[in-house]
Amino acid sequence: MKHRVQIWQNLRRAIELVWRSAPGWTVISLLLLIVQGFLPLVSLYLMKLLVDGVTAGIAATDKAAAFREVFWLVIIAGGVTLLGDLCRAWATFASTAQSELVKDYVHDLLHAKSIEVDLEYYENAQYYNSLHLAQQEASYRPPQILLSLVQVAQNGISLLAIAGLLFALHWAIASILFVAVIPGLLARLKYTGKFFHRQRGWTHKERIAYYFHGLLTHDTYAKELRLFDLGSLFRSRFQNLRGQIRQEKLSLAKQRSITELIGQASGTIAVFVACGFISFQTLAGAITLGGLVMYYQAFQRGQGFLRELLLNVVTLYENSLFLSNLYEFLDLEPAVPEPLHPQAVPQPVKFGIEFHQVEFRYPKSERELLSDINLTIKAGETVALVGENGAGKTTLIKLLCRLYDPSSGKITIDGIDLRHFKTTDWRREISVVFQDYVRYNLTAQENIGLGNLEMLTDRDRIIAAAEQAGADRAISKLPYRYDTTLGKQFEQGEELSIGEWQKVAIARAFLRQAQIIILDEPTSALDAKSEYEVFDRFRQLTQGRTAILISHRLSTVRLADRILVLKNGKIVENGSHDELLKQGGTYARLFKIQAQYYE
Repeated sequence: MKHRVQIWQNLRRAIELVWRSAPGWTVISLLLLIVQGFLPLVSLYLMKLLVDGVTAGIAATDKAAAFREVFWLVIIAGGVTLLGDLCRAWATFASTAQSELVKDYVHDLLHAKSIEVDLEYYENAQYYNSLHLAQQEASYRPPQILLSLVQVAQNGISLLAIAGLLFALHWAIASILFVAVIPGLLARLKYTGKFFHRQRGWTHKERIAYYFHGLLTHDTYAKELRLFDLGSLFRSRFQNLRGQIRQEKLSLAKQRSITELIGQASGTIAVFVACGFISFQTLAGAITLGGLVMYYQAFQRGQGFLRELLLNVVTLYENSLFLSNLYEFLDLEPAVPEPLHPQAVPQPVKFGIEFHQVEFRYPKSERELLSDINLTIKAGETVALVGENGAGKTTLIKLLCRLYDPSSGKITIDGIDLRHFKTTDWRREISVVFQDYVRYNLTAQENIGLGNLEMLTDRDRIIAAAEQAGADRAISKLPYRYDTTLGKQFEQGEELSIGEWQKVAIARAFLRQAQIIILDEPTSALDAKSEYEVFDRFRQLTQGRTAILISHRLSTVRLADRILVLKNGKIVENGSHDELLKQGGTYARLFKIQAQYYE
């Protein structure tokens, strides 16, 4: 019962989706299908009149009058046929226009949900399963539902008209029409459900196969793929996974084909039973020769309409099952909730940022990444975070950006809980360069301008940010300077070195007029001279602003007002460079290890 309710809910949501995306074309499609639904019955009746007219004309003495009657019947029948052709042409165009609008609308829904969900989902394998299934179905399932609904309505109208005609001949003929298609319908329903449940089981394998496809085709992996001769290994793994999925699908398709053959055979037998009955009635003089043609064609067409109707009902059932994947994704709720009554972010922040006994672990994980974090960062202070990989530095920054909420404790800004701010308002006050910064295959101007959309077309401000980050020298050598597309994915794109890309990312952060600037390993790909220049400018830019720096290069973090050392998710040391060296703890040990390479 619950399963059937879910199917009807999916269909209802699909109809609402279609209506919201293309109301005008939906109305046009409905009008066209009503006309097309009645045209087959009109054509059949005209054929009966035409055959009876020709039969009567053969025996008539006034051949001219008989010819005129047949002539006008031919003209009318031709006009009805042309009207049907016109309706089909318009229906095809309307369906195409409607499908494209629905497809774009669904993609927009997917994009909106992808933006809405929190970072937590992107670090969850189950989310990627949902996204993979949703993307598979999103591009074509709703248009298919639309087409199936239109065809169900059209075939239903035609079928009712023809069933009435056959019932007038004999109730048994109308009954045979409906009973003959039941075996095929049951077979389709059975295997549609099986395929749906198997499909969810194939998702994991398909995602892994697609991952190997990406390894083989994406530029990110191209160098190592060739240097380590990995191509054959990844091709083999892709082929093995695809082979497993293919065999399972073919096995299911074979079972389905055999069952459907039985259903089709029952329909064929029914046609000839009906043909025999109609022929007997004609020989007995109960119906005319025209009636024979009309009823026989009516039975054939009726069976075709019924088969199409039931096929589209099964297709609706199938699509409604698979739309569960789309709606499962669209129904995801953000794990970082927005406040009902958001407070304004202080302008400017006067006192600073405080972490109050903050702890954090990923959902469904028992491992604590941060534990008992008590920390104050004063407004306008420059703080550096250091520690070995996995110490919790980047996780702490993610919490500050409210990409996650703490598992316990709280973070306050001037005494106000971070959760009381609207996330977009708070993030507008933060400018971040993560170590896994994005390389946009857009123009150099856009790559920097994305840091502040209000300045996306402000060439002077963008150039100033590029100069501050040291990116201007590389950009000035490009063929079209700031109008050059970066990256090689599109035509006339120009590739930058890793260090040059990093400077572009830093320029993007510098463009943003934020109260808090965060650099997470921002100079890992820069040489010592470039690194010094970036940090020299960084200190100038952060005058009066709060800055947080994460770096493994302790020669740069010594310039911070205060250095925090993290180990196993806890702050173990806190002080200036000189103070920490005197303590002789973790920081002093790491600094001496790095310093020996420069002696």
